[in-house]
Amino acid sequence: MKNAFLVIDAQFDFCHPDGALFVPGAEQDIDRIATLIQTYPDQIDHIVVTLDTHHSLDIAHPLFWQDTGGNHPAPFTQITGVDVDAGRWIPRFSAEKARAYVHQLEADGQFTHYIWPEHCLIGSHGAALHDTLFDALKGWSHQRNRDYVAVQKGLYHLTEHFGIFRAQVPDPTVPETQLNTALIDDLARFDTIYLMGEAKSHCVANSLKQLLDFAPGIIPKLTIVTDCMSDVTELGHLADPIFAEARARNVSFVQSDGVFS
Repeated sequence: MKNAFLVIDAQFDFCHPDGALFVPGAEQDIDRIATLIQTYPDQIDHIVVTLDTHHSLDIAHPLFWQDTGGNHPAPFTQITGVDVDAGRWIPRFSAEKARAYVHQLEADGQFTHYIWPEHCLIGSHGAALHDTLFDALKGWSHQRNRDYVAVQKGLYHLTEHFGIFRAQVPDPTVPETQLNTALIDDLARFDTIYLMGEAKSHCVANSLKQLLDFAPGIIPKLTIVTDCMSDVTELGHLADPIFAEARARNVSFVQSDGVFS
């Protein structure tokens, strides 16, 4: 039996109380993930970590938008198609594409567009893996003589990229926004794929949704580690339908103490 870990966005900005977009509970999640890696290195054959990575002038950051008075939206502001059509929020860059993007999210039934605090800025400490997880990964590499794989997402500034496998609205001219079939094929080599990381409500849930939609062959291999992920405060309900669909399709759910017991 070959096992892979898929660890979503276990980065400082999400997982440390001083991070720009701290997810309450994430520190404990990281401890549990690290403990699994340190305790069972010989039973973990492959580890993929994902790295949310942005620029300041990202469509989901305050500087990208302004109102008629030149004020930027506060973090956690929602911007709807009605808002952009009415001119309540005006994109400062690539205006036509930005307006179309907000409408496309709604047409596709995806999450409403949110503005987040600037987070996981490329090259910043906030974009780095949490130290506790990094130490566990380095130890695993030394014991197994294998490197973990790190996959960036979110660098294209005109779309959110919650799920690791595809941007929320792919741009046909931007390869990194398209479905990452190479990553799907890489994971498909393993008998069991354990999904964990941050945040449950957003990047974990959307990664799961993309597997449900685009990689049905992986579904029988997938196990969600429920106590190794936490929600953005007050937004867990957004992902409830995704996890309900996973249960309906017989995806396995387990707590960390049952992963290898």
